[in-house]
Amino acid sequence: MGRLLRAVAVIGAAALALTGLAGCSPERPQSTLVIGATAAPATLDLVSNTAAAIPQVLLYNVYETLVRVDDSGTLRPLLARQWTVSPDGLTYTFTLDDRARFASGARVDAAAVAASLNLLRSKKSGPVLQTQLSAIRSIDAEGERVVLRLAHRDNLLIYNLAGSAGVVIDLAHTRDLAVHPAGSGPYRVTGFSPGQEVDLQVSPTAWHERPQVRSIRFSYYSDPTSQTAALLSGDLDVVTDLPTPQALSRFSDPSRFTVWRGTTNGEVVLGLNNSTRALSDRRVRQAILMAIDRRGLMDVVSNGQGTLIGSMVPPTDPWYTDLSTRWPYDPARARALLKQAGYGHGLTLRLRVPSLPYATASTRVITSMLARIGITVVTDELEFPARWLDVVYTRADYDMTVIAHVEPRDIVNWASPTYYWRYRNPAFSALVSQAISGPADQSTARMRQASVMLADDAASDFLYLMPKITVTRAGVTGLQHNAASLSFDLTSVRESR
Repeated sequence: MGRLLRAVAVIGAAALALTGLAGCSPERPQSTLVIGATAAPATLDLVSNTAAAIPQVLLYNVYETLVRVDDSGTLRPLLARQWTVSPDGLTYTFTLDDRARFASGARVDAAAVAASLNLLRSKKSGPVLQTQLSAIRSIDAEGERVVLRLAHRDNLLIYNLAGSAGVVIDLAHTRDLAVHPAGSGPYRVTGFSPGQEVDLQVSPTAWHERPQVRSIRFSYYSDPTSQTAALLSGDLDVVTDLPTPQALSRFSDPSRFTVWRGTTNGEVVLGLNNSTRALSDRRVRQAILMAIDRRGLMDVVSNGQGTLIGSMVPPTDPWYTDLSTRWPYDPARARALLKQAGYGHGLTLRLRVPSLPYATASTRVITSMLARIGITVVTDELEFPARWLDVVYTRADYDMTVIAHVEPRDIVNWASPTYYWRYRNPAFSALVSQAISGPADQSTARMRQASVMLADDAASDFLYLMPKITVTRAGVTGLQHNAASLSFDLTSVRESR
């Protein structure tokens, strides 16, 4: 979901494997690792579509990047065996690994990398990717090196290149990216049923690590109860993100299941439309934040699994500051702030949420808590992603919403006044701009200052950080614990039956 969605990017956001479309798995194939997820991609074309469900399947598994983000959030070589950045930050030089091959057998040479990155930054791609690569002035293939020359410094560029904005596509051997992605990863797509499943098989030219699992199926569930039942019955081998943490106790037998716990980039946000009459008043936004017991909400929605946050920054970001107590739960003060703002006799707000388990569960809690300070909440559940994206993200026809933003370093979205929050703060936007394009040694401090400003302004309510809870049957190993990128990384997965 600008950068977005990054949310859908959101999201979601907007929410990776905790968001959902549809489906249940057909008959289980023999010798296939079956993964249950809830964010079903409507297309596999990540050039024009920024839904997080697409890189969840394709990033690092089917498509590779010059550099990648590992489980700890550290940048590592991938298609590029090494890279350098000029002292002025305006020239990036990547030396390619000459072993790299596309699934077609073609070499991943500098010309192919340049062609792919030029497509991603062109008008043929979505606005998110164009924005992430907008600092690039030219991309040149110089022997076995790819040279990026920038119009201005971009301190986030290298991280963007480790995600969807940096995938290298075999453009010479594909015509329909929506159905037939063509990359150099250890797997290739062999089947796709929108809203139901994606099938992967080992690439015949897997070049850096031969996968131990030859066949993988992503199977999508809109009903978390059905997904849990499928794992318990053996129809699933893996659940990417347990949508009902309350069910964790059912997987406590280590002879049958393994529970993987980690962190995510997924900030669950009570998004406030800062352009509406009531919510343009900072006192009203503050009242909403102080009326919601976020700890209590997290206990109800995620069984206490997760981390309280106070701004759009997870603890794994270098500019993290613990702001979780900035607006403590205080209904009496919230009522007083509403009265000061002229809403002492009540206020009605529309809460329009996506049809995702955590969002609908949060709605019930938020509605009850806001009623205690005199705010009447009119709720509306929107099909996700299409309806939510149209009504909330595109047209901003809402007062409040709940969505998980899962893309790394997505605090930068708040610097765009046209983003669906409609947050306009020139001082904040200037800080983010300086953090991105100013001296690299000042970037972290400026981004930290921006995160504090966002919290103080009560721009929205940052409810909690989603936990990463992956459940597998016993014998499945090699998965990552954390969600440091949008990828559900299968490059090292192994299984024994």
